[in-house]
Amino acid sequence: MTPNKPIIVGDVDMLVVTAKGDNELQAASTALTAAAVKLLVLVDGSSRVGLLRERSRPVLSDAQFDAALQELLRGSFVDFASGRQPLWPDALEFFSADSRPPSENTLNAVQFEALFGVNTLKQHGYFVRIAMRPLHKDRTLNGETVLIVEDDAVLSTFLRKYLELEGFTAVTALNRAEILDGLRRQPPPDLVLLDVMLPDVDGFNVLQNMRGHPVLKSVPVLMLTAKATREDVLKGLALGANGYITKPFQAEALSSAVKTVLGIK
Repeated sequence: MTPNKPIIVGDVDMLVVTAKGDNELQAASTALTAAAVKLLVLVDGSSRVGLLRERSRPVLSDAQFDAALQELLRGSFVDFASGRQPLWPDALEFFSADSRPPSENTLNAVQFEALFGVNTLKQHGYFVRIAMRPLHKDRTLNGETVLIVEDDAVLSTFLRKYLELEGFTAVTALNRAEILDGLRRQPPPDLVLLDVMLPDVDGFNVLQNMRGHPVLKSVPVLMLTAKATREDVLKGLALGANGYITKPFQAEALSSAVKTVLGIK
């Protein structure tokens, strides 16, 4: 196969996540582009390409979707459910423009669960560890400050002590007022571990406000949550999170994700 030619995919083609793709979602580190990660998160069971395109539209343009799908197929992170071999013709369009799937509001509940795996998510949850690598890597750990936003006091204390043992400077915040204090630090924290479910503020709102702030917009954020759907993960990544980790998690995996996002060796 010629690697620089597009793989031709139709809107009705079915895709599945490969073992390599599943490992990428659990590895706490990824070299995939942000668009490819968002798309990989959405592939659930056997997913029709057209439906994936529709679901991704709030956060991915058609061009971004096309490029992300090509990246996932070439890297063998997803594959055709039929097992067919990809095509590499000289000049054909990426996707057929004629076959559009029904919109979500035209599907009944049974169809929706079958297509989007809602029932599976309710039964088993969705577990993922994603950490984006920065453009500048291979820094040496130098006591970088991590702001831990977690309302479970026991877990917050554990994370603080563990990260301090790893060589970080760790600061904790349990509520809205303490979050503001932590973000107002001078200099700002080098990274924020941000719980999604907090008692008096929504973690997604905190992330969104950070990304709109002139000083805090470039501070890396790793989202933490005990409950997640693919839509939650996609929402966090779309709002600008640098990674998404679901609970329960191993401390070593979290430390690895923090170092990955900060570009530390």
